[in-house]
Amino acid sequence: MARLPVSDCLPEIVRAAASSRPVVLKAPPGAGKTTGVPPALMSDEIVGVGQILLIQPRRLAARSAAARLAQQLGGGVGETVGYHVRFDKRTSATTCLIAMTTGVLLRRLQRDPVLDGVACVILDEFHERSLEMDLALGMLQRIRLALRPELRIVVMSATLDPAPLVEFFGDAVAVTSEGRSFDVDIRYQNSLLKTSIEEQVAVALPNLMAATAGHVLVFLPGVGEIKLARRKIEAMRLARGCVVCELYGDMDADSQDAVLAISATRKIILATNVAETSITIPGVTGVIDSGLARVMRFDPRVGLPTLQREPISQASAEQRTGRAGRTEPGVCVRLWSATAHRARRERDTPEIERGDFSDALLTLAAWGERDVLAFPWLTPPPTQSIMHAQRLLQRLDAIDDNDNLTETGHQMLAYPLHPRLSRMMVAAQRLGVVGHAAMAAALLTERDPFRNQTDANSSGGDCDVFHRVERLCAVLDGRDRGSVNLAAAKQIKRVADQIQRMAGSHSVQRGDESQSDSQRLKRALLAAYPDRVALRRSFSSEVGVMVGGRGVRLDRRSLSRDGELFLCIDSDASGSEAIVYCASSLNADWLDQRFIHEVDEPFFNPTLKAVVVRRRTYFDDLMLAESPATCRPGPAVAELLFHHARQAIERCFPAEADSITSFIARVRFLCQRMPDAGIPPLDDGATGDVLRSLCATRTSIAELKTAPWLDSLRSRFDYSQLQSIDQHAPAKIVVPSGNAIAIQYSDGKSPIMEVRIQELFGMRQTPRVAGGRVPIQLHLLGPNRQPQQITEDLENFWAVTYAQIRKELRRRYPKHFWPDDPTTATATRNGLKPK
Repeated sequence: MARLPVSDCLPEIVRAAASSRPVVLKAPPGAGKTTGVPPALMSDEIVGVGQILLIQPRRLAARSAAARLAQQLGGGVGETVGYHVRFDKRTSATTCLIAMTTGVLLRRLQRDPVLDGVACVILDEFHERSLEMDLALGMLQRIRLALRPELRIVVMSATLDPAPLVEFFGDAVAVTSEGRSFDVDIRYQNSLLKTSIEEQVAVALPNLMAATAGHVLVFLPGVGEIKLARRKIEAMRLARGCVVCELYGDMDADSQDAVLAISATRKIILATNVAETSITIPGVTGVIDSGLARVMRFDPRVGLPTLQREPISQASAEQRTGRAGRTEPGVCVRLWSATAHRARRERDTPEIERGDFSDALLTLAAWGERDVLAFPWLTPPPTQSIMHAQRLLQRLDAIDDNDNLTETGHQMLAYPLHPRLSRMMVAAQRLGVVGHAAMAAALLTERDPFRNQTDANSSGGDCDVFHRVERLCAVLDGRDRGSVNLAAAKQIKRVADQIQRMAGSHSVQRGDESQSDSQRLKRALLAAYPDRVALRRSFSSEVGVMVGGRGVRLDRRSLSRDGELFLCIDSDASGSEAIVYCASSLNADWLDQRFIHEVDEPFFNPTLKAVVVRRRTYFDDLMLAESPATCRPGPAVAELLFHHARQAIERCFPAEADSITSFIARVRFLCQRMPDAGIPPLDDGATGDVLRSLCATRTSIAELKTAPWLDSLRSRFDYSQLQSIDQHAPAKIVVPSGNAIAIQYSDGKSPIMEVRIQELFGMRQTPRVAGGRVPIQLHLLGPNRQPQQITEDLENFWAVTYAQIRKELRRRYPKHFWPDDPTTATATRNGLKPK
């Protein structure tokens, strides 16, 4: 075997491990971490007689690593070297090195919290920062510090900065390996092509195949793009003398192994990022990188995952480039420019900051962790994600209000599934429909054999999951020869059989035999997705609203078309409406009565200008039904009426509201111009308080219009204050004619009194208010009630201006009284000459 670049670092790694100090190894892609470090540690002097666990982020990587190490060390897989992935295990009593996925390690930690018999755990490809890997790191650190200080931990990464990990452990040794096995010539696409991905691949492929003689690995964001690229390559006949292969995570193990096998025929391998790390495809010397990947992002606001196509980071691009330099020098074509590469983020966002936290929280609850944030995280989870996970697990009856594991939660731990599907299996046991549920769980976790098949939901039933289970069984029994992916179907059957065997260790009830298998499966699904119940907007509609308020739309192929309620099982929340690909009709009687409540809800009707009440029935926050109810005064009704009435409070006054507005203006004037009078303000807050008190016993604007506004306003003042208001800011003043003339008050302006000239004969000085501090602005009216003069100095008006105005007005109105000396004349009420 050729010497690996990592070999120079192995003595340092061995010394640190022998002294039980954690090791953080950074080595570039192709340096030989996966195949070099584990064998170097397989020595009694280093790890004793315990096992070494090599942890990989993916099943394909774990099986591939086991195969390479077994071949390297001699012997078959399952002897000295074995693997353990979900639903697939090849080990024996002599196995001392086990490659396993992170999920399998976490389940082992639940059963064996001290990892009895394990001497060393190697976390490979840690830079991917999966949530499971972060959780495993924290659990291993807890074990090392509290129970097993001798436990060896090695963290390996191609691109991750070692410093945070060294700080996390406290006593770790950081080791860096320089260089990869072989150089890779990186070539950028100089222009940003606005063509499809498959067309860009087709353009780059011929030149790359001419530049290198080995296999070509093409990184694409998803299975859909793989299929399109394959059709394009074959249509353009670009694969002459080559075989075009596909590689993605949902493929069955045999098909994946066939792609990884040594081949004399040149391959063009179209792969997702499953091929990015920890696997070696012998003979690959060329890579075409689309620079894209599909990333699952969880939206805690609506509880739905969103699969988004995003540009990969610089670190991921480096990983992909390294695939071309594993066995000999290679070439990597990046379908973006060097300038665009520099603009990409350096590293991927850790899954703990964007993923669903419910599975991790259930694991921590089983481990006895109560304070999630006190757990040793390399990167703490967002508080919102923790809260959503707590709510979901409580809805699934997995934990109680104190985050303690319930009996149902204990039963859920028996299954290596997402908490939702584990909850479905627990419900299926009680309902007596384990076989169908096991097949449903496998269908929902493995590759869909009906994907892209237009006849997948062609007939029968109102539950997409049950229909697919029944059809899959028919395919496997030979009763249905429709177009399906038979390899995927067989893989689902294998997984379903293992799930059913796990259920066999628990008591299984027969269930309600009056219900069909379809009904019982739908009830089990409801137990798993209680927060995904949706109500149709109208009968047989394909659109609805889900618990949480999110709008949803059924995919055109869904069978769930009847009934008011349906369950959103598989959906994509990336658009304005979540698209539901897999649904199930529901009966309202199946809903958990603990989450159904009936309330009388008031709301303001703008047409009636009144608060009305609807009696509404809710499941969680999803309104199921409503009917009219009597509206009676109360705190909630009062608050609604107050909110709408205060926006234009004057419209709530009686039709004849002059006395109300005048009183408010008089008080405000006096507070401004005579603050020493000690009058409490009647500002917006005070009038709002009066409005609120009146709303307490009313339900409409019409009722407010008949309310005792003036009495309520005056009741805010005591007797002496009211006397002071009437004295210093009177509503009216009696003038010499004997008439009481109203005074108009307004903020920041002089008070105004409109009065006929003849009514003031005999008054020498301008009347004043506010204790004589403020003169009234007199609008002196002629017989036609039009202002002839505006003045705040009546004495000056009589002396200077009156004679001029008298001359003109006497000519126009000869019957009216126009004395020569107005200061000594007798005022008249009507302005006419006295008889």
